[in-house]
Amino acid sequence: MSENILSEVEIKDLLKILEDRFIENTNFHKDIKWSDVSDKLKSNTKKLNSLNQMEATGGEPDVVGYDIDKNEYIFYDTAKESPSKRRSLCYDKEALNTRKKNKPKNNVLDVCDEMGIELLSEEDYRYLGTLGEFDTKTSSWIKTPSDIRELGGALFGDYRYGTIFVYHNGADSYYSSRGFRGCLRV
Repeated sequence: MSENILSEVEIKDLLKILEDRFIENTNFHKDIKWSDVSDKLKSNTKKLNSLNQMEATGGEPDVVGYDIDKNEYIFYDTAKESPSKRRSLCYDKEALNTRKKNKPKNNVLDVCDEMGIELLSEEDYRYLGTLGEFDTKTSSWIKTPSDIRELGGALFGDYRYGTIFVYHNGADSYYSSRGFRGCLRV
């Protein structure tokens, strides 16, 4: 993960963006108080850095839940379309290395690692779909089970015709309209 240290001004600005989004999307996080989330964020600069990267790449991260057992707030990328600065990537390093020509600039799993976030699973992606209509014009790679990946495939999802669809593609494929959504637990 990139270890950029945010300045006090950058932290203040990021917290303001996150608070405004939190207030705007109250249906995403009923029964969660911003002051509790904010306190937890202020004590974790590494997680703030990850959220800053999610924001800077077009993800519009917001709180979508709370894991009471782990005492963690759960953030997802909630941009209406797949984050604009995280598109045109193949699935993983193996897929990137197998492409002989026209390689994308990077791969989803390495970018997730660099950002310090997790790729949404199919379950996460379907949960996000209960909060609104996402990826109506784009699609997003999702965590792929190893048995599918071993056969050369990877999964992605989108929202069409009032339904969330999960499809497969070659893991080495990439498209200008396909990115990925991340999850961060704080």
